[in-house]
Amino acid sequence: MAIDKVKEYFSQFGLEDRIREFDVSSATVELAAQAVGVEGARICKTLSFQVPDQEDACILIQFAGDARVSNQKFKQTFGHKAKMLSAEKVLELTGHAVGGVCAFAVDNPDVRIYCDESLKRFDTVFPACGSANSAIELSPDELFRYSRALEWIDVSKLPEVQ
Repeated sequence: MAIDKVKEYFSQFGLEDRIREFDVSSATVELAAQAVGVEGARICKTLSFQVPDQEDACILIQFAGDARVSNQKFKQTFGHKAKMLSAEKVLELTGHAVGGVCAFAVDNPDVRIYCDESLKRFDTVFPACGSANSAIELSPDELFRYSRALEWIDVSKLPEVQ
């Protein structure tokens, strides 16, 4: 199971005990927020995008739970349109199934990992840990380091405050 792989991954840093497993699903931002007990914006969602003409490659971007992809910013950053992967392709390329996708313990060297600036608003965020009922609390700096992200990018748009 992917969660076991993520636990093993975090054990090299002595952080495996920080992984929380829930009796309920945390497969969506809303469900994860309920399981953790925080606002949805503090859930770190990891979205996966195709890389044109590279069948075995993808881009993983970690976003705040309330952030959406800005197609314009994505194209400016990566030079192509944002096109998400199918659930099957996500599992094949990352080793994690939709609902538990995270940027930890990803063995595929053709997966490029980034953190979106939307996460920097929070002291801590909660990304999944390879299953649809898990999370770990990390600061944005820890998230960047432990996910082995390449860089901080700004490819999101946030909801407008009413």
